Amino acid sequence: MAIKLTSEDWKKLLSLPVIVAALGYFVDIYDMQLFGIVRIPSLKSLGLSDEEVSIFGKDILNYQMIGLLLGGILWGVLGDKKGRLSVLFGSIITYSLANIACGLIPQIEFMDKVEAYKWLRFIAGIGLAGELGAGITLVSESLPKNLRAIGTSLVAGIGLLGAVVGNFTVRLSGDWTIAYFIGGAMGFALLLLRVGVIESGMYKNITHDKSIQKGNFLTFFTNWDRFIKYLKCIGIGIPTWFCIGILAYFINEFGVALGIEEPLNPGDAVMWAYIGISAGDFLSGFISHQLNSRKKAIFWMMAFSAAGVLLFLFAGFKSAWAMYAICVWLGLGTGYWAMFVTVGAEQFGTNIRATAATTVPNMVRGALPAMTGLFTLFKPDFGVIMAGAAVGLLAYFIGFVSTLTIEETHGKDLDYLEE
Repeated sequence: MAIKLTSEDWKKLLSLPVIVAALGYFVDIYDMQLFGIVRIPSLKSLGLSDEEVSIFGKDILNYQMIGLLLGGILWGVLGDKKGRLSVLFGSIITYSLANIACGLIPQIEFMDKVEAYKWLRFIAGIGLAGELGAGITLVSESLPKNLRAIGTSLVAGIGLLGAVVGNFTVRLSGDWTIAYFIGGAMGFALLLLRVGVIESGMYKNITHDKSIQKGNFLTFFTNWDRFIKYLKCIGIGIPTWFCIGILAYFINEFGVALGIEEPLNPGDAVMWAYIGISAGDFLSGFISHQLNSRKKAIFWMMAFSAAGVLLFLFAGFKSAWAMYAICVWLGLGTGYWAMFVTVGAEQFGTNIRATAATTVPNMVRGALPAMTGLFTLFKPDFGVIMAGAAVGLLAYFIGFVSTLTIEETHGKDLDYLEE
């Protein structure tokens, strides 16, 4: 059945909540991926050797991801207790200030600069954790159920281009500190747009009912079926951050292992991957709409990305451009990110929906330190290629099992509560 959208449908899809959520996620992704893009030049400018860049780069990245993990819980609970909009305001103020402070790291004298970098990325991670979940929840509850998948895919498709802009900003400015300042400035500019956005109607309906328990994170662990469902929501997203956090972030190491003479740039790898992810997220909503299924859309996109992983690791490409092309492939396949977050939002009732939608993607991001730890652990014995393959096998096993066994939520009515 062909997709038919009326002018009234497009009016709803291009409403202020969708536009503001998309622009908010754009700034969020710009700031989140900025360290991955400037990791090498920023740390080298602080006087670190190549070996120290590798070691401390992983440490700083892990601090950011742990911040995302903890921030996901914080903002998710606040999103259900205080409202979706409170999270959108609070999170962006937090990460905007942290990114401006990152631009001032070369001027820091009162403590070790690398140590300051770690903690500022940790604070930025806390702030960055709130944007996507609150935005997806607000859009999901504001749009009719037949338009939810397309609406959330528009949010992510536009938002994910932030990584592309981040890479070009670094290139054009020629100074990694300026890129951080620009990110902070864009965040504060967004606050002006958000003034006109109204709260979700579904959430407002339960705001004044004190008998409804809202935003209790422990609710996910007090019922076995709910707990397993929550784990499956997280599991679906694990392959996405394997592709970005291992293959793209450390493409320079894979390039050496593959014997590619030209040095591979992680910033370029991230940029090309996010071009693919943006396109994939635009497509995922329409694919889900066409198949009348979230699960089928995610499964086929995940399978496509798995084929890209095999090419990345074992095809034996010898040129930088071939590897960047595979990064586009990986991004296109893992472009089910918005769909996976939408599934997380749709699995749970209104009183814990923001908590689910915000914590689920950040649990996935928070799993990256475990993946980088395994990658580092396996490298001495297996080598870079097989270490990446071993971590990838685990990530995709979890992803496929979770996708195939979770409840289908296409067309599900979201106006209900969790007991």
